[in-house]
Amino acid sequence: MPTYKAPLRDMRFLLNDVLRISEYSSLPGYSEASAETVDAILDSGAKFASEVLQPLNVVGDRQGCVRRPDGSVKTPDGFDKAYSAMVEGGWMTLSSDPDYGGQGLPRLLALAFSEMCSSANMAFGMYPGLTHGAYSAIHAGGSDEQKRLYLPRLATGKWSGTMNLTEPQCGTDLGLIRTRAAPLPDGAYSITGQKIWISGGEHDLAENIVHLVLARIEGAPEGVKGISLFIVPKFIPDSRGEPGERNQVACGGLEEKMGIHGNATCVMNYDGARGFLVGEPNRGMKTMFVMMNEARLGVGVQALAQAEAAYQNAAGFARERIQGRSITGAKAPDKPADPIIVHPDVRRQLMDCRAFIEGARAFAYWTALQGDLLHVSPDPKVREQAEDRMALMTPVIKAFLTDRGYKAVNDALQVHGGAGFTRDQGMEQFVRDTRISLIYEGTNGVQALDLVGRKLGANGGRGVFSFFADMDAFIAAHGGDERLEPFVAGLQTASAELREGTMWLMQNGMSDFDNAGASSHDYLHLFGLTALAYMWGRMAEAALPGAAAGDRFCVDKLVTARYFFARVLPDATSHLAKVKSGAGAVMALAADSF
Repeated sequence: MPTYKAPLRDMRFLLNDVLRISEYSSLPGYSEASAETVDAILDSGAKFASEVLQPLNVVGDRQGCVRRPDGSVKTPDGFDKAYSAMVEGGWMTLSSDPDYGGQGLPRLLALAFSEMCSSANMAFGMYPGLTHGAYSAIHAGGSDEQKRLYLPRLATGKWSGTMNLTEPQCGTDLGLIRTRAAPLPDGAYSITGQKIWISGGEHDLAENIVHLVLARIEGAPEGVKGISLFIVPKFIPDSRGEPGERNQVACGGLEEKMGIHGNATCVMNYDGARGFLVGEPNRGMKTMFVMMNEARLGVGVQALAQAEAAYQNAAGFARERIQGRSITGAKAPDKPADPIIVHPDVRRQLMDCRAFIEGARAFAYWTALQGDLLHVSPDPKVREQAEDRMALMTPVIKAFLTDRGYKAVNDALQVHGGAGFTRDQGMEQFVRDTRISLIYEGTNGVQALDLVGRKLGANGGRGVFSFFADMDAFIAAHGGDERLEPFVAGLQTASAELREGTMWLMQNGMSDFDNAGASSHDYLHLFGLTALAYMWGRMAEAALPGAAAGDRFCVDKLVTARYFFARVLPDATSHLAKVKSGAGAVMALAADSF
């Protein structure tokens, strides 16, 4: 069975040496995140993930969730106790607002804990992840009364949360939703309709489930401009804020899925359920996007997290599995064969995984830091820049990290050979679980379209040009350092290619929208590789002093950085070539020829 050990040294290296979070100690949240506090949270979080959550991963996969005749859902054995332990340990309150029972620590630190949970047990980690998303949406758009009632219970995990968007006839195109909201005399609404693929829609972990539901008020405009957002609790809170009358919302069935069996993915039926409007009528998408964007960042981290767990097990297998002799001569002459880690192609697969994982973690944590600065910096310029970066990077984090993360998980399985294809090794579960990350919270194709169609041109391109300036500043500051020469040169080449691709899209995408659509996937990957090059440059800079002192971790970090620039980053050139090929070859074949 697979094992998992949180990569604490790498996490600390990013937080302390690359992102230098101590420099933000004067800001809310960061002022409470002393080095001792951060270390304690990381150590305890790692223990919780490996000792409580990881042993339940295979249990959740093999048992799955069960819908009872009354419509209630039983989660896999042990999930209820693990959830109670998470609640009692205060893990769900890490970054929540202290005014509503939270600890007010940086979201960056909560993301590190979330990564550990997703590595240990992705299906379980979705329950608290969605709950925090619901908390964030109500925090952003709810009334004072709604905040007082729901936020303390969601922040602690006493109640859980969901997001209800998709319907049988619509997924990405939410303008087609049919769920209706009829006003009631007391100011509430009667919600009627069906939602599908609702993660955590029904379960036995929390005493109440708070559904955030998109619906159309009678007489509202068609399309997304007529969508409103409603709180629809499983149990309607009574005058004391305790679960009261059972609402008219029920799980109509569980989806039979390829993976994440431990998460209850439900068909939810609303039959005149009482719902409470969040914010203004017909403005629901604005508030729901708070939850969706947070979820998209979380999904990117899920894929990174699963890649980490798969890589750890593949590396351990490669060190131990005896098979064949090294092509340069026996490396274990006392044994009948060499461990497979001596073979270059096995090394290639492992190094591809490692270079992606460490670069992606840096990229995700850097983006999370921008999210913190957006909320707590007193400087309006810093907040503006952070908002631009968050908006620009969200589709890249979601799509690039899941595409490459899934590849890494598959490579880890490949290292196991035939054993990887069997259930006993546990690798095939990583593949099945990770596959959904490319699909939910907006398919990766939609993320690429969002990047080229909305995010690049937002505010006159201010976000992307600010990112170019970040890379230019790093190149200028370190261009004369011989120790960093291969990293600076690689970043300079990649940033030039990203600029070229950006200008091509700006010139050709508007004249023919098919050019933008056909090039969007490769442009997003060009962007992602360039972002990782920037992160690897920063990590190399931070690792130099330790490497000079003989610190094995820092020496290995520089070795991996060189691998990324030599073997991974060259893919950017091919992506640029495909971006510039436009829509001609993509759209040439007649539709009825497929």
